Amino acid sequence: MLLELLVRKNIWNLKPYSSARNEYNGKNAEVFLDANENPYNEPLNRYPDPLQNELKSSVSFAKNVPVDNIFLGNGSDEPIDLVFRIFCRPQIDNVVAIAPTYGMYEVCANINDVEYRKVRLGDNFKMNAQDLLQATDANTKLIFICSPNNPTGNAFPREEILKVINNFEGIVVIDEAYSDFCNLRPFRLDILKYPNIIVLNTFSKAYGCAAIRLGMAFASEQIIQLFNKVKYPYNVNLLTQNMAKQVLKDKDSIHQRIVLILKEREMLMSAVDKLPITKKLYSTDANFFLVKVTDANAIYNYLVNKGIIVRNRNQVELCDNCLRITVGTKQENSQLLSALRTYK
Repeated sequence: MLLELLVRKNIWNLKPYSSARNEYNGKNAEVFLDANENPYNEPLNRYPDPLQNELKSSVSFAKNVPVDNIFLGNGSDEPIDLVFRIFCRPQIDNVVAIAPTYGMYEVCANINDVEYRKVRLGDNFKMNAQDLLQATDANTKLIFICSPNNPTGNAFPREEILKVINNFEGIVVIDEAYSDFCNLRPFRLDILKYPNIIVLNTFSKAYGCAAIRLGMAFASEQIIQLFNKVKYPYNVNLLTQNMAKQVLKDKDSIHQRIVLILKEREMLMSAVDKLPITKKLYSTDANFFLVKVTDANAIYNYLVNKGIIVRNRNQVELCDNCLRITVGTKQENSQLLSALRTYK
């Protein structure tokens, strides 16, 4: 389907706000008297680059994605919200998503007054493309697929995701927040081949920068232009941009941490699997894993009293009596195991 037919008419026709920093773009300047800024306290007195061009160049090199196909936002939650605002007419359109999955998709749907249709995963949290496609209708604008999935941890076969991409006339949003811990080819490398996908990524996980709140979206140039049209003018602050550029310079440290986390993950999962409280340990492709235990609520509260926080997923569909455990440092993992071994 043509992109224009998917986008809300008011968004397609929207004339975006033109910030002071956009209007002189591409020209050299030394004196800035255009944006009502305080002339003192450099560099914090100046508005940041609204399109984060320098940072995008660094991201482009790190992620092997052209600059024009990159959107940067205030965490991944910003592009998630933007796709609703760009494509979904409130009280008319709907979106389809796997279940269980990352909770912000449903929250953003509710905020934007868009119907949210859940399609349950199968045994061992397997995804069936046909089930997702059958849940769609003429007003379905988006399908959300998180892979590796949160909270289940498993990545879905590329072939199954491709069935959705090739047979759906709307936009497929593929959230690859945990893809750096997975050995499957990321879909961000295929955005030029599949113009109907939006791929999300984040600085919060593999890069260890959750505090700076920086998310990434990779998509066709047309879709990126729509993101830039709808976003707030200065959505990524200067401190975040500078910190992200510094982090991207140290590729070796990023890789070493990923390797260390994966090594600790195997050790931790092997030890948890031997605990008497463990009923089932699910395989994972992320920096966390899901485990079904004898009594999730009791064990969670016990750990809280020990000063150890994991995620209780007992109330999430298909996750009865499950805890989601993030892989920590060797010391943190040892503390967790010591506490669980003394649980009665």
